[in-house]
Amino acid sequence: MRLLLASSALVHDPTMIFFVVLLIILFAPIIMSKLRIPHIIGMVLAGVIIGGHGLNILERDDSFELFGRVGLLYIMFLAGLEMNLSDLKKNALRMSMFGVLTFFVPFVMGYFVGVGLLHYSPAASMLLACILSSNTLIAYPIVGKYGLQKHNSVVLSVGSSMMALSLALIVIAAFSAAYQGSSDVLFWLTFVGKVVLFCAVSVFFLPRLTRWFFRRYNDAVMLFTYTMSVLFLMAAASDACGLEGIFGAFLAGLILNRFIPGVSPLMNRVEFIGNALFIPYFLIGVGMLIDVRVMFNDMATVWVVLCIVFFGTFGKAIAAYLCCLGFRFPVSSGHMMFGMTTAHAAGSIAMVMVGMRLLSPAGIPLVDNTMLNGVVMMILFTCIISSITVDQASQQILLREKLHVKDEEKQRGDDEKILLPLQHVDDADNLVKLAIMMRNTRLNRGLVGINVVYDDRYSVENRAAGQRVLDAAVQTASSADVRMQTQSRLATNIANGIKHAFKENYASEIILGMHRRKSPTDSFWGAYTQGLITDINRQVMICRLNRPLNTIRRIVVAVPSRVEFESGFYRWIERLSRLAENLGCRIVFYGRQGCLELIREYIEHRHPQVRGEYEVMEHWKELTTLEIKETYLLVVITARVGTVSYKATFEYLPRELTQYYPDCSLIILYPDQNGQPQDAMTFTAPQQQTDESAYVQLLGWLQRFKHHGSQ
Repeated sequence: MRLLLASSALVHDPTMIFFVVLLIILFAPIIMSKLRIPHIIGMVLAGVIIGGHGLNILERDDSFELFGRVGLLYIMFLAGLEMNLSDLKKNALRMSMFGVLTFFVPFVMGYFVGVGLLHYSPAASMLLACILSSNTLIAYPIVGKYGLQKHNSVVLSVGSSMMALSLALIVIAAFSAAYQGSSDVLFWLTFVGKVVLFCAVSVFFLPRLTRWFFRRYNDAVMLFTYTMSVLFLMAAASDACGLEGIFGAFLAGLILNRFIPGVSPLMNRVEFIGNALFIPYFLIGVGMLIDVRVMFNDMATVWVVLCIVFFGTFGKAIAAYLCCLGFRFPVSSGHMMFGMTTAHAAGSIAMVMVGMRLLSPAGIPLVDNTMLNGVVMMILFTCIISSITVDQASQQILLREKLHVKDEEKQRGDDEKILLPLQHVDDADNLVKLAIMMRNTRLNRGLVGINVVYDDRYSVENRAAGQRVLDAAVQTASSADVRMQTQSRLATNIANGIKHAFKENYASEIILGMHRRKSPTDSFWGAYTQGLITDINRQVMICRLNRPLNTIRRIVVAVPSRVEFESGFYRWIERLSRLAENLGCRIVFYGRQGCLELIREYIEHRHPQVRGEYEVMEHWKELTTLEIKETYLLVVITARVGTVSYKATFEYLPRELTQYYPDCSLIILYPDQNGQPQDAMTFTAPQQQTDESAYVQLLGWLQRFKHHGSQ
């Protein structure tokens, strides 16, 4: 066996080794794009060229073992992290069927090919069957490049790949124990007990620990370090249970899925580190194992390679296209399922290593050099087939569904541009993250952050403090790869300053923090919020976010009657749907039956992934009876005075929210509403708006007087 490189490699200095690897990571995608070949193939071929079986430039030392192992775990972790859990539940039956087929068909073929065509022993044929029945998601980064991680065919492929790999590993574990004469009832009880205990403890404790940690710590480095710690702890625990670490990495991704939204800064960092370093290292390391010269040694080796490559690929193709036909998927989805499940890499290598450690009574390894070379060549060919097939299938899916065209047509004329008035450093991080989760990623428009301070003698100090707030906001947006334009300005009236910035930047909506009351007698809205709401008839969201957004478990939306007649009805539904989809949490709407039906129809048509619930609330007075837990986000849809959906009970809203929901995370949302233009100067336009009308204050005085009189 020649899996390790010769000691006479050209480059030995660690710094130069890392430099050569970085050059490959840099130039392989450039060269492959010129040749119209997926860059993953370029990484593998580069490993073939620089390895000991090629030009012998680099030695496959411990760094490739370490980083390659991390890269493989990263691929599986990202696969679990980017899966749509609602789709996973909906497609559980289909996934199980595909998983069983993509394991069973190659397994049967591999066994009979080993016995009948290659004349292996039954034990060696069983090992070959396990190798052919498993697969590695080598082409998953290509799917991410096209943004199809949540496509049905991809979700089914990822889930079935993990199922096939798990079944293969279980069979290998049982086979290895039986071959060594240690397979008994105690072995199986111990093995099953460890796996069940590992999964149960992980599913029960890890989400609670993660929620606790994310709520108390917000430092970017600490969150990333915690995520990586969970990944490698789960991988190590999975190894200890007798399964490969990739199973634990995938499970870690599933568990952390809803805590790391796809558009969050943390997700951006996780993907960046993996795609920039660890995953390319793994691909290069795989290429360094491959010796192309074995194809030219003798015809026996060529025959073994052809049989293993052909039947390993053919078995996966039968499973993929049978399921495609049975599920009534288009052919492009079948191509995707085949491409995703046909590649063999790390799992095959691990199983070959198991076979080489298993010795017959005569001391002969179960796996000989011919099978080893055949498996290694299978890795090369199946990686190439998988990468090309997935790349072409992704293009076909995008063209067939016309995703980009649909979005451009749907969003043509969309004026979406979010303005963020930022006053406090503590609010800036959550407000920016909220805007990122509500923005349309297809439009790829940046955010606008503004800090307005009074033009008085303290303006210099206040502007300096405001600039620090804006800098923190830009850092949060940049970490999620979102552009953010900032502006600091002076004004004699804060509301007017925000209003002018809104007009100058052609903004469509405002997201701002709620006023922080300094005493019980302090106004609920603060000095300028009400004036801002009065002057701007576009969508305004006033937010009090007491916990990190990724720890929110449910969004509860209180919807008043007649709100469906407002011009901004579907705008706020769209924003909340995006938020729920990115957070992966449930969203519950409370309102009148007719309005709920319209909301349901919109969400099921535009956002089928959102887990929506719809509860009838006949009267707005029932708002105070809603059960809002600490981990919920309450969204109250309200209205401006004089609009269609306005009702007098809205005047009690500040008092009710203060009394019944003083500590929960809260968004008060004023939708786009038909009314006077922003600059209209008419007698009917409200000149000032206070927290409560004189009638409400008079009623409160009478009630207090009556209460004192009865004592």
